Amino acid sequence: MSRFSFGPPRLCRNLKPALVPPSLPRYRTAIVPHRPTSTSAKKQNRLPAAYYRGGTSRAIIFRQDDLPADRKEWEPIFCGAIGSPDPNGRQLDGLGGGISSLSKICVVGPSKHPEADVDYTFAAIGVKNLDVDYSSNCGNMTSAIGPFAVDTGMVKGNADGDMTVRIHNTNTGKIIHSTFPVVEGEAVADGPFAIDGVAGTAAKIELAFINPGGSKTGKLLPTGNITDTLDGVEATCIDAGNPCVFIQAKDVNVDGTILPDAIDAHPTLLPKLESIRRKASVAMGLSKDEASTPGSIPKIAMVSRSKAHKLLSGESIDGSTMDLVVRALSVGQPHRAIPITVAMAIAAAANIEGSTVHANVSSKRVDPDGITVGHSSGKIVVGAKYGNDGSLTQATVFRTARRLMDGFVYWK
Repeated sequence: MSRFSFGPPRLCRNLKPALVPPSLPRYRTAIVPHRPTSTSAKKQNRLPAAYYRGGTSRAIIFRQDDLPADRKEWEPIFCGAIGSPDPNGRQLDGLGGGISSLSKICVVGPSKHPEADVDYTFAAIGVKNLDVDYSSNCGNMTSAIGPFAVDTGMVKGNADGDMTVRIHNTNTGKIIHSTFPVVEGEAVADGPFAIDGVAGTAAKIELAFINPGGSKTGKLLPTGNITDTLDGVEATCIDAGNPCVFIQAKDVNVDGTILPDAIDAHPTLLPKLESIRRKASVAMGLSKDEASTPGSIPKIAMVSRSKAHKLLSGESIDGSTMDLVVRALSVGQPHRAIPITVAMAIAAAANIEGSTVHANVSSKRVDPDGITVGHSSGKIVVGAKYGNDGSLTQATVFRTARRLMDGFVYWK
């Protein structure tokens, strides 16, 4: 038994008087109110917010009307709520998850765009630093924006049945149509549709990205070339959904089916990919020099021909079920699935003869209506419609999303 007692304290007044030395004064117990030790102590800050999974990502979603009018005041709110910076890379003091796909903020409000119902602004939040990057869109979290708009009453939902919310992404200026089922005026979460990388099934959400080319640069091929040589490696720089740079895995001496942990552990691969990405940023006109390259764009990915291989789950995937294999990075980290905007850019590049992607796509498509992209958690089909000039006029993907909580988010 422990020699320490953890029961209620015994007070001197409970002792027999003879046991209390006469030289000691008798004190009466009193409850002393706690007083802050510093005049700077204050209550936590809080704002209304919701927390949603969108595709293979999660994010805090704010209504724009609840945030300060001055956007400069958004950054400390976002970083405080998500738990950044965290030198340990875990974001335990916030709602982030320690990886780029779980360190995200979305802001939604009514839109003045004639072809949209809501405006949606995306922010990628650094995990170990205070970076708040508005330079790109998140395709996965786009799947949560329509349901959020309906769930909050920003857009009036149908009583029952499918409905479409038109979304204007302010990061890229592009329009996305989100179609999903509604019951009693609320987005349906339950359903039979499954996506690779997320356990279980849910309601299907269709995302149609309208004319996704030139999202940031105004051009599908920002350098004017189908391929460029960057840091000694052949690359295709393309802007569809988000600016991306695609290289062949074999050109950096790795197997195209390499998994994220092996990418992280490779002694030279990540620095090499980052060097290529920064050079692509300058070549695409996204930054004036390599040092000023945004953290989230251009995205970089390695492509290779399809073949059977192991997934993160330990299961095997048959090479005949996909058109090519892609390993993408997001904000310097290997993505455990694939960013939706990268998948869209792959669909665009697959139709450009001479591109690094076209060279690795199967001659006969698995799905005649689009491109089937293999990634570390499985595969995704990107429905693609092309114009007479070969440009991508619409990219369609199917995702799932779910409201996890709503109420108040706190930060110090």
